[in-house]
Amino acid sequence: MPGTDPTSDAHPYLRAATAGIRHHARTRTQAAPDAPGPADRPHLDMLHAHLTAVHQLLDQLADATHPPHPAAGRHLATAHTRLWQAATAVHDAFHFLPTAWQDATRCWPERLPDEPPVLTICQRHLAAGHAMRRKTTPTDLIRTTTTASRR
Repeated sequence: MPGTDPTSDAHPYLRAATAGIRHHARTRTQAAPDAPGPADRPHLDMLHAHLTAVHQLLDQLADATHPPHPAAGRHLATAHTRLWQAATAVHDAFHFLPTAWQDATRCWPERLPDEPPVLTICQRHLAAGHAMRRKTTPTDLIRTTTTASRR
């Protein structure tokens, strides 16, 4: 069965993304081993890119898993929702970091900003938000219990 072998390349970009995350974590640790300074905009932009990529992967896996294995599909759908919430928090944090231009706390996906990362993160977040709204209800977003008790 395809995808059951953990060494298969069913999702080759996931392996590359994981390597990228390890590289950035290692780079930040080596730059300041004693005190890992505050987050900056480029790092949050990259982290948001990873979160939204995994969010898309979880969406695909939840859709494919739910019909043959409903309980596992519900767990993946819950992870999908929680990952969206994490990506939203990273997006919000990005806008509260200091920048040289005004309106740093506002998201302007429809216009070109002064700094390229804003365009990237805002448009990516807007696209992920549209996908999330198509499959998720407001109740799903505020639910705090897991689906484990419903097996």
